[in-house]
Amino acid sequence: MSRTLQIGLVEDDPTQAKIISTMIENSGMDCLHYGTELDFRRRMGPESIDLLLLDWNLPGVSGLDLLRELRQTNATLPVIFLTGNDQESDIVTGLQAGADDYIVKPARAAELVARIKSAMRRAAPLSNANIIEDVEPFGFDLDRRRLTLHGEQIELTDREFDLLVFLFQRRGKVVSRETLLSQVWRVGPNVATRSIDTYVSRLRKRLGLQGDSEWRLEGVYQHGYRLVRSSNDDPADLPEADVG
Repeated sequence: MSRTLQIGLVEDDPTQAKIISTMIENSGMDCLHYGTELDFRRRMGPESIDLLLLDWNLPGVSGLDLLRELRQTNATLPVIFLTGNDQESDIVTGLQAGADDYIVKPARAAELVARIKSAMRRAAPLSNANIIEDVEPFGFDLDRRRLTLHGEQIELTDREFDLLVFLFQRRGKVVSRETLLSQVWRVGPNVATRSIDTYVSRLRKRLGLQGDSEWRLEGVYQHGYRLVRSSNDDPADLPEADVG
């Protein structure tokens, strides 16, 4: 089965939080409620969310300021304002600050869920196709997030799976570290991290993507990484892959 989406909600009104959480959970998604911006800051690190619903009027700091701060380190997490502010100037300001959508309360369940799913589709690093073809001996089922190697199922973490799919969808092309940070890790390109190298090394060892194997995951000096089929290797192919 596909992974349940984790929706974060920053809302200081307990009644509103309960109503919105119920709408989300009735649609088959999980809702993680943060009562204040401080609560969000404390819990954002260890908890992984797929999308953030953000109230504008929060005690201590505005939702707009929180969004601007978030966008300095996370360029791609989908964020939707869910607020009582219905002024056109606020809507324009929120979207210009990096919000993906803007919903005026009171929210309607069907519309809220539809807008969440629409934002998730735009942000998803994986394509809408259910299968990545012509990558034997690997087999991908994107709906169920399953990988097989020579017909045997291989257990991967969500991040390992997303990284592998992203590289296979761009096989033969160089993908920069900045692109991987933005599209797979969902953080800004100015964030320093060695996590990519760790995950690449792990995938190479677990899946045999090295040496004289049919598929190789190569590091390209000062560029990034490239996944190639040994029989079709072309060392001259150095332009960065498109992120779309």
